Order: sequence, then C-alpha cells, then structure tokens
Amino acid sequence: MTRRELIATGLGGLAVASRKAAGRQSASGRKKNLLILMADQHKPDCLGIAGHPVAKTPNLDALARSGMRFSSAYCTNPVCTPSRASILTGLYTHNHGALNNATPWPFQHKTIANYFGAAGYMSALIGKMHFVDAQTHGFDYRLDFNDWYQYLGPKTKLYADELSRANSGSGLPQIDDLWRDAGDPWKGVRDLDDREGPVAVGRVSKIPEPDHFESFVARESVRFLKKHSKDQPFLLISSFLKPHDPFMPAQRFADMFRAEEMRLPDTWGKVNLNEIPVAVRRSIEHNTPTPELKDADAARRRIAYYYANLAQMDNCAGIVLRALHDLDLEKDTIVVYVSDHGEMLGEHGLWQKFQFYESSCGIPLIVRAPGVAPANRRCANPVSLVSLLPTLAELCDVSLPSTLDGASLVAQVRQPETPFNSPVFAEYDLGNPRAKYMIRDANWKYTFWTHDMPELYDLETDPKEMRNLALRPEYGSRVDELKAKLFSWYRPPEQQLRNRARK
Repeated sequence: MTRRELIATGLGGLAVASRKAAGRQSASGRKKNLLILMADQHKPDCLGIAGHPVAKTPNLDALARSGMRFSSAYCTNPVCTPSRASILTGLYTHNHGALNNATPWPFQHKTIANYFGAAGYMSALIGKMHFVDAQTHGFDYRLDFNDWYQYLGPKTKLYADELSRANSGSGLPQIDDLWRDAGDPWKGVRDLDDREGPVAVGRVSKIPEPDHFESFVARESVRFLKKHSKDQPFLLISSFLKPHDPFMPAQRFADMFRAEEMRLPDTWGKVNLNEIPVAVRRSIEHNTPTPELKDADAARRRIAYYYANLAQMDNCAGIVLRALHDLDLEKDTIVVYVSDHGEMLGEHGLWQKFQFYESSCGIPLIVRAPGVAPANRRCANPVSLVSLLPTLAELCDVSLPSTLDGASLVAQVRQPETPFNSPVFAEYDLGNPRAKYMIRDANWKYTFWTHDMPELYDLETDPKEMRNLALRPEYGSRVDELKAKLFSWYRPPEQQLRNRARK
C-alpha cells in the first residue's frame, strides 16, 4: 500500500500509539478540550511579549505568559489555503494537494476534525478557513463568512464597499464558484473609493464595531462554548480575518496608532536589487495590489492600519479567552494561537506574503497546555506548522495515521530546551513553472527558485536577510549541501529542473 493509499483509507488506518496519559485528561476524567485561535497574516514579531515597540497585543501576551511561545515557527506555504490545509491535515502542500487559493482541499486527506471526531470530540469551526468549495472536512458545527453576511443583512454592502471588488481571500465571495457563472453580483452596486489597485491603503471602517467579522467570530465562539462545552470534549477553531486586508479597523483601534509616528522598516529602500530574484525585485519596484505604497506616507498609513487591525483581532481573541475562564473551562482546555502566514509590512519594500523571508514565512505560535507546558517560556527551535496537528493529537491522546509529515513537538512544549534539529521546509506556487522551495537548517536559510537565482542567508549574522550569500563562490559548498537536503525532502518535477537548466 502506498503512502497516499494509506492516507486515503481515512480513519480506518489510524495507528494507535502508547503514550503517557499526563496532561491529556481534564479534572473530570474526560479528554482535554482544545481551542485554536487563528489569525490571518500576523507578522511573527508583532507581539508585545516579543518586544515589539508598537504592536498592542495584551491578550496574546497574557496567553504567552501562561504557556509556551515558539519564536521561530514557520508556515509550510506563505499563502492562505495551502498553509491552512497543512495546519489541519499535518501534510505538506505537495502531499495534501491544495496548491493555491483556488484549489479545493482534496477530500481524501482527513483533517483534525475527522481525527478528533473519531475520538469523541464535538468539532466546531467558526470563522475563516478558505476551504475554496463547500466541503466541511469533518466539522460538526460550522459558521463562516456567508453566515456573517446573513447576520449583517443590508450592512453587507458596507463590506462590499471596503473590498471594492471580488476578493475570496477576504471572504467575498466565500467560495469563488458561487459567482463564477453569473459574475460579481456587487458590480455596479458598490460605492468605490479612489484606490489605485484592488486593495486600499486603509481607512477607518464604516461598519459598527459589534458587526465586524472578528466580533461575530468571538461572539459565536462564546455561544458555542456556552451551549456545547459540558457534555463532551470539544475542538473549537475560532478563526479571525484580521490583520489581513481590508485594512479598515473600527474607530477606537484606529485611534491607537498615528501614521506620522510609524517608522518605516530598517530594510526599506536598502535592498541590493542585483542580488535578489527578478520576481522579488519587481514586487519591490511595483506593488500591484496597492501601487500607492511606493510613497512613504502611504506606507506609514498602511502600517498604522495594520497595527490597528491586529489590536482589534487581539481584543476579540481576548473575549473568547475570558469566556473560557468565566465558564470554568480554562483548566481543562489546551489553547493554541497561530497564524496561517506572516506579512512583509514594508520589510525589503515588500507587502503581503508570498515570500520566504522571515516576516512572510514566519508566524507566531503559542501553546498553553495546563499541566504540561510550563508558564512564560520560549522555545527558539525552528519548527513547522506541519507539526501542529501531531502535537495537539498527542496532548489530547487522539490517534493519527503514522503517515503524516509532521513530528510532534510535545517534548518542546514540556521543555523548550529539548533539541529539535529537523530542518524546516516550505514551498510556494506548486504546479507553476515558477515554483520555489525553502529549507531552514540551523541558522541557514536556502531558497531554490525554479526560474531564477538561489538565495542563501545566515540568520545569525544577517537576521534581516540582506546579503544573498548564494552568489558568493566561497559559499558554494553550503549551497550544494542545503540543496541536497531540500531535494531529499522533495525534488521538484523534472520539467521545472529542465526549464531552469535552459536559463
């Protein structure tokens, strides 16, 4: 039986492991509950507890102080759909098959909801997950953007105005196919602003704060906890859109940050354009979604609204966390905070994600496991989000197939100094002749571009990734070593390699 065939057998092929039971049962004797708080596009260093001078994240900081923070965590793919598929399936993109934001998650790959459901959990997903089509992937209880629009009623137009055009990454449409035949139903109905591209620099939202998507997710998560937390263990994923665009926070969060006080990143305007791949150079020279960001004042406005979006998301995450406490669920619930990918936020003159630089491929990851994770600790080992599902399954004594890609991090959750020397991998734009692949091994980060120059950075001496050592002959052996490790993990299709050889 092949690996894919074994995965396709779903729950029938589960391998039961014998593990110590400590930390996996609540005081009542049942399995621990699991709450996953998820954000979209949270830059990894944008946490107060990480020492960020501007970001206001008091609720996430408090969560980190009561648990374990992984300060060198990476997504598997710096774009929404494939990254989220890795989080929920424990598989890399080339194995789970959700290659991009337009590819539905293949049904045969089971998710955390399937595995936890088989172990007696009630599973709920409230908020964004970007499944692309109408599959529910094993969740018993599901609320998403379309339910929010039903709640908003006529006020949905305010959100359509904020997006200005179809934007499935921001949930309108929530499923592309719903508009594919007849076209965008909001065309000609929206009140358009003066933006130059599809994504606005930002402004204060006209949607009342209680009606924002984040408020909806928090409120409905609390409702779920009140109704469904007593009779069986639960898995609840509360998934917010912010700080992802639209950069249009509620007024009180926008008031926290003044554009003129925002500093541009140290790397702004300082990248040697001759030492980076052409695609990166072009993105620096012209940001297609928001062309205005070439202007420093517009960039400062975008940065201020990003921090405001982040502060609003943190506030709503705090509402869910307080409900755990108020409902006396805190001691029996493992809590995770994670983002699907980061945000460049002007670093290198780049915006959004799509890159393997730290701000884009790195993510915040916090685990609070009562009775397991020591409080206020930090693990600096590089780790991958593909390990999140195996970690949570072990903490909750839930069986998984032995064929998943990630390795459990429970040892690091218990003791952050425990060595974890496995390299971290990521990939992007699979199925495209311009795909790229990344490995981080110790302090080295190497990127193989199928159509352009490679990149090599020493993160110990060059944490801002400004000196591409792959172009220097004295680092040739290091490049060869990392490329060999990368190809032993996943070898790009021969057609991509032939295309590169012709360049």
